[in-house]
Amino acid sequence: MTIDCSLTIVGSINADITATTSRLPAAGETIGGGRLSRSPGGKGANQAAAAARLGARTRMIGAVGADAEGQAMLQALRTAGVDVSDIAEVDAETGTALIIVDAAGENQIAVCEGANALVGLDGVEFAKNEAVLTQLEISMDLITELADRVPGFLAVNAAPAQPLPAEVVDRADLLIVNETEYSLLPQLQEAKLVAVTYGARGSALVARGTQIAFAEAAPAIPVSTVGAGDAFCAALTIGLRSGLGPEAALQAANAVGSAAVEDISAQPEFDRFETYLPGRERPGRLESDEPE
Repeated sequence: MTIDCSLTIVGSINADITATTSRLPAAGETIGGGRLSRSPGGKGANQAAAAARLGARTRMIGAVGADAEGQAMLQALRTAGVDVSDIAEVDAETGTALIIVDAAGENQIAVCEGANALVGLDGVEFAKNEAVLTQLEISMDLITELADRVPGFLAVNAAPAQPLPAEVVDRADLLIVNETEYSLLPQLQEAKLVAVTYGARGSALVARGTQIAFAEAAPAIPVSTVGAGDAFCAALTIGLRSGLGPEAALQAANAVGSAAVEDISAQPEFDRFETYLPGRERPGRLESDEPE
């Protein structure tokens, strides 16, 4: 199978500041002994980097500030193979995410939206054969505008969970959520197609409230779950748009997500999408990806 997918990501771009600790702190608790790292992130940028590395023709629509962090985030996307010509430089600080990751790969995240609040579609055109993937780290007004303007396939990663306008639910060709988000958004029972992720248990596709496919998760040794959902979103969109059936698309997306949790970065390297297809031997983790 050869991937032939044009994908535009509309979403957030963040500089991630991550503390890796033995466990997550309780409310009001201080934990010492952490390791600090800085890396590119943001749900939109993570999805764009994953899509490009998996082999899709990928562009991103977003915004960064006129600061060093913004330039670093743009360079990271260019390095991944993303077209950044529609990313605006605005009069605001680049978005920032403060992340704590524990020894099991679980996390807590606080996001400061910064430039992401100013993402717009002025001068942007969408082609009929172009898939668009977005998330909820940008304004809901912009999501609603996408529902009206995108002529082709529209996928919405409804995270962080918040109620969606009815026109977005009705228009979206694919909505992607985790099991907690799915339980918080009962309106998704009426959606055309919803992908629900269950962590280490796998993922499912649900059409208007009825499960039509399920795939078990690929085995993984978790290091960080920060970018795994974003990688899954990119891979599932690519798989469905490339003609895979529901179960095969889920299996491939699960394999990509499992590869992502074995890397500390929110924007890890990936092999091309074809290597994650069912029946293929899963690529092994590089020695450089091993946790210290």
